[in-house]
Amino acid sequence: MSAVGSHRYEQPGCRELRVDRARIGQVCLMMAARRKSGSAKADKRAGLPGRGFRVLVVDDAQGIRTYLANLLESSGYDVDSAEDGRGALALLDGGAAPDLIILDVMMPGIDGIETLRRIRERHGDVPVIMLSVVGKASTIVEAMQLGASDYINKPFEDEELQLTLDKVLEKKSLERQREILSDELQRYRDGVVWASAPMQEIRAVLEQVGETNVTILIQGESGVGKEIVARTAHSVSNRSEHPFVKVNCAALPEELLESELFGYEKGAFTGAVRRKTGKFEQADKGTIFLDEIGEMSPPLQAKLLQVLQDFEFTRLGGNAEVKVDLRVVCATNRKLDEMVEEGAFRADLFFRLNVVNVTIPPLRERCEEIPILIESFLQRYSALYDKPVPTISAELRGALQRYAFPGNVRELENMIKRVIVLESERPVLDELLQRERGAMGGYSALAEFIAYSERTAGEIPLREVGRRAAQEAERETISQMLRYTDWNRKKAAGLLGISYKTLLQKIRSCGLEPS
Repeated sequence: MSAVGSHRYEQPGCRELRVDRARIGQVCLMMAARRKSGSAKADKRAGLPGRGFRVLVVDDAQGIRTYLANLLESSGYDVDSAEDGRGALALLDGGAAPDLIILDVMMPGIDGIETLRRIRERHGDVPVIMLSVVGKASTIVEAMQLGASDYINKPFEDEELQLTLDKVLEKKSLERQREILSDELQRYRDGVVWASAPMQEIRAVLEQVGETNVTILIQGESGVGKEIVARTAHSVSNRSEHPFVKVNCAALPEELLESELFGYEKGAFTGAVRRKTGKFEQADKGTIFLDEIGEMSPPLQAKLLQVLQDFEFTRLGGNAEVKVDLRVVCATNRKLDEMVEEGAFRADLFFRLNVVNVTIPPLRERCEEIPILIESFLQRYSALYDKPVPTISAELRGALQRYAFPGNVRELENMIKRVIVLESERPVLDELLQRERGAMGGYSALAEFIAYSERTAGEIPLREVGRRAAQEAERETISQMLRYTDWNRKKAAGLLGISYKTLLQKIRSCGLEPS
């Protein structure tokens, strides 16, 4: 093999390849020089676009492999490398699972085109970007016909490579998101049984409006499955192949929620070192789910109303209009019509959101679903926790069927989890039986107290009897309200008509603090 000039490789069944080593050296030097000029800025980049992705680099030139590995790793990618097609196929056959492959066309032994063909035959549709020092149209066409995702000619700019990676991995990310969404939908379907008449009606409405862009407002108590219904609305719509993006409006303060929804430009505020897209942009072509919409502040309500009118907005700190195409689904456990009357929610926004209203009944009004849900949760969480599927006694099934479930499906789900994890139904059964006895808890405690006073010949004053009766009644009222609100103390205080601080004091004095 000659030390200089061109090198010739031949293999039966493959085209003749000529690799100019001098040209490869020039390419490496040119690319390194271009990269060096912008390295200071690159080192200070706040975002790492490749974080979470693994790239396999296949090139017979060690200089180019090293260059690409350094460039990609500086952008947050995990990198594997192979010096030829055989090495790449050996890595893949051995279990390597890159998110993307950068593959040189001209290599000794198995060339890039043949390597691409074998990758497609043996390893499915992993994205492949082809590289070459020449830009022959026939080679490009052949590579694209074999399923290459894109093609870059050497030498190339760092930005050109990054844009190509972004484009290819964006599609990969969307496919991954669809797989996750599919898995989530399968899991969520187990949380809603479309067996009762009310739930069948809801399903029919979702399917009926699936081909339209109308806004859906989902209402119901905590734990009834509002998010599940929202995801189902997305899955049966004509947007199901696009993102489903959830935003909890109660989880963030007003300032952070605005930037989360609409994004911001670089320099919009302290710490905004680069542009960030908001949830509305991320949900483009798909569905955005605004959970707990009743907790949104009035200023944000006004901005949301404007967005819903023309689906245009500006990022924080920016002037350019951003236009999106999406469907809006909202959910709340509050009564928005009453909030409108009280002036706590904009009437015009309520009318804009309340195009299709879906009210999910509590579990206690669809008790026929309880046995099906029990079996579903038993199978799911036994597999998840690697436990045997327990047999639920008739006594526990009866107690579950009688229970009112103030926490709805979520509460039933948690009870079944406990049965599986503890490998005993006794704790759950005892709790349910105790709650049944506590349905008249104040009276029961008072009856015991009166019986005691009779045995002691009326030694306890009548005033004390009255005080104890009031104390037990208050304790039971607070306990029931906390269960009803799923231990949302702020909401419970409002419903009881007392301050949040007073409720906390009474929880402690009544011994109701959760363990």
